[in-house]
Amino acid sequence: MSNTTTLNQQDSLVEYGARRVVIVITAILCALLEIVDTTIVNVALNDMKGNLGATLSEIGWVITAYAIGNVIIIPMTSWLSQQFGRRNYFAASVILFTVCSFFCGNATSLWELIVFRFLQGVGGGALLVTSQTIITEVFPMEKRGMAQAIYGLGVIVGPTLGPPLGGYLVETYSWPYIFFVNIPIGIAAAIMTLKFVRSPKYGQKKKASEVDWFGILFLMGAVGCLQFVLEKGQEEDWFSSHIIVICSIISAVMFYFFIWRESVAKNPIVNLRVLRDKNLAIGTILTFILGFGLYGSTFIIPLYLQNILGWTAYQAGLIMVPSAVVTAIMMPIIGMLMQKGVKQQLLISLGFILFFVYSMWGYKIITPDTGFEDFFWMLMLRGFALSMIFIPITTLALSTLTGKSIGEGASFTGMARQLGGSFGVALITTFMTRQTFGYRTDMVSNTVGSSGIFQQRYNGLVAMFTQKGMAINQAKQAAYEAIDGMINKQVAILSYMDVFLYIGMMFLICVPFVLMVKNKNKKVDLSAAMH
Repeated sequence: MSNTTTLNQQDSLVEYGARRVVIVITAILCALLEIVDTTIVNVALNDMKGNLGATLSEIGWVITAYAIGNVIIIPMTSWLSQQFGRRNYFAASVILFTVCSFFCGNATSLWELIVFRFLQGVGGGALLVTSQTIITEVFPMEKRGMAQAIYGLGVIVGPTLGPPLGGYLVETYSWPYIFFVNIPIGIAAAIMTLKFVRSPKYGQKKKASEVDWFGILFLMGAVGCLQFVLEKGQEEDWFSSHIIVICSIISAVMFYFFIWRESVAKNPIVNLRVLRDKNLAIGTILTFILGFGLYGSTFIIPLYLQNILGWTAYQAGLIMVPSAVVTAIMMPIIGMLMQKGVKQQLLISLGFILFFVYSMWGYKIITPDTGFEDFFWMLMLRGFALSMIFIPITTLALSTLTGKSIGEGASFTGMARQLGGSFGVALITTFMTRQTFGYRTDMVSNTVGSSGIFQQRYNGLVAMFTQKGMAINQAKQAAYEAIDGMINKQVAILSYMDVFLYIGMMFLICVPFVLMVKNKNKKVDLSAAMH
């Protein structure tokens, strides 16, 4: 197909007036549904566990199943859109997501909930990828940079909205309502999709015999097992667990066969050759790091506020909202700066440096008594930094691609962001567990009878407890328990500090590599950006 024909097809999808507004609202709502559901469940796990009679390990599958369904479908979304038509595929995904939300809220057993969460993740993966393409194509070419900024709001703000919304629904109503809230939005989105969204004219869809079935099979096995390892690795003590070892081997073997299959298939499900472009390869790595920082910081701060400071899930989630507001305000401004010719490399580098400053700020202020006012400006800086990273990284990754390669390259950045978040949470959890053990071993070694500091603190606590009426034996036991509690809190704080330090260093190290990326002086078609 010629470039002229391609441009004519893209222009035929441009909408104006109220119709464009309706389509944009539909796409953003669908993107928010998918992203919010990634994090909203976290704050409801304890209630689910008690209601369904599950253990903490078992209830974790509610998160894992959704993530596996999500990560499996994302790379195949572009191909599925071509096979069934974008509007039909998008509407079907919205309906699947909505129906599964209803069944999740009405689940009466753990495994029933897990099955429907997996299917909900399959539907949700398409919402994020396809809604971006739809919102881009309804804008004319000269306004697509701003379209990306509008869409980017949902991608950045969504993970932040999940915890406070989930906390509010659980505290005010009950855990099924975190799923029921999707139903009216999903119904409205499905109706608006079928009525207003149009599909581009694709070429002739592949016959069943031409479909890359082996590529699909290998991809599902590779990314599904990898996601399972990342979600359950720490809980199962990594490679000391047979199931983790088996899944790791299956993932590695499947990835090997997937790469081989896609390099020889006539109609590959994923075109790996596009990764030969250096800017795309670097952009994919940077997107992975962005996902690491975005989801890692969204995970670590509420955890600290609840476990160390004793905040509720709703309070811990609510403190992240001002940061999201800053990002929402700044995204259109960053879009305008890029349209005026400011280089993506400079914006990304400045954003990475600011994220480093935010991380060092967190490293410095964390104490057992850190208050709301201490976190406020630090989180505002986080929101400002993220706004300078997201769109520039995506456009930089696609800046030297043309035509069909842009959409193919965008699938890699989407996958990288998703896996970056999964790697981030998995590595942070493992790192904190190991750091906590090491710090505790060092501190406990100082709680011996020969330690003057320990004896002074211990005797003081015994005296305090005896003055409150405890028998001497009870007072001594209570003193040991109090000191043990102090040690646990101190080692936890040291571990949180280390997480902030190393995330910050990771972002700072990337700055020189970003500045070395070449820039090609041409307009970038962002029609497939930010998948």
